[in-house]
Amino acid sequence: MAGDSSFDIVSKVDRQEADNALNQTAREISQRFDFKNTGASITWQGEYGVEISANAEDRTRAVLDVFKDKLIKRGVSLKALDAGEPRTSGREVKIGASLKHGITQEQAKRVGKLIRDEGPKGVKVAVQGDELRVSSKKRDDLQAVIALVKDADLDFAVQFVNYR
Repeated sequence: MAGDSSFDIVSKVDRQEADNALNQTAREISQRFDFKNTGASITWQGEYGVEISANAEDRTRAVLDVFKDKLIKRGVSLKALDAGEPRTSGREVKIGASLKHGITQEQAKRVGKLIRDEGPKGVKVAVQGDELRVSSKKRDDLQAVIALVKDADLDFAVQFVNYR
């Protein structure tokens, strides 16, 4: 039989899906009656930053809720969205949010420990930058690891890529 089978655990946001969700949110707030004359807007701030603004805190929170709904419909996990608290800026209330991507060293250690402690024997975990490579001789063990990580209550979104 050939060598080890492996896959990578990553935490990435599909930028195109997030962009589509933001554009749908902008279109919806421009058309909805409850957002008329509130100055509600949502825009990108850099690569993964989002700024939401309106003339009242409840309207700003409502725009954030619409954005969350659109992200869910586009298949982007809300664990990847890190929204700040509303802040007043002149006459406007703004919320800064960002889409988290990449696995930190601490998160990688936590997932690696979970796999070593509760996963099948013979599974190897290696941290490679902001992703984890999981390898094993048996594909069934890799399937068990995927199920284990999916069931774990992690505070960040995970995807499984490069399964071979």
